[in-house]
Amino acid sequence: MDTGKILVIDDEDIVRMSCQRILAPEGYEVKTTKSAVEGFKLLGEECFDVVLTDLKMPDIDGIEVLRRVKEEWPDIEIIMITGYQTINTAVQAIKLGAFDYIEKPFTPDSILSAIGKAVEQRKEKKQDKGR
Repeated sequence: MDTGKILVIDDEDIVRMSCQRILAPEGYEVKTTKSAVEGFKLLGEECFDVVLTDLKMPDIDGIEVLRRVKEEWPDIEIIMITGYQTINTAVQAIKLGAFDYIEKPFTPDSILSAIGKAVEQRKEKKQDKGR
């Protein structure tokens, strides 16, 4: 069952492991990395449908990840995950093209719902391009 390929970029081990545990049994192929630099490397090597990225990370913050992914891989959907949610950052992320914005701690249902919708949107974009 191929439901989509997900890249999780988060500096917290527990978040990466939780995403893997939640998404993999549902048929998603999940790759994880603890830094944006490693994430960009993976994005250059493989094709992903969705990137889940933390907002606050030590190397490059999630807003910069969002900007760069939308510049270099505009069809990839981005979901921001953060424990530091504010209205300003949520609005900024959506304006820059984020698909969704999820607050930590998240529930399995919230991640699965957001990922499912984002993968569906990505598939629709691929179909539209093929027409």
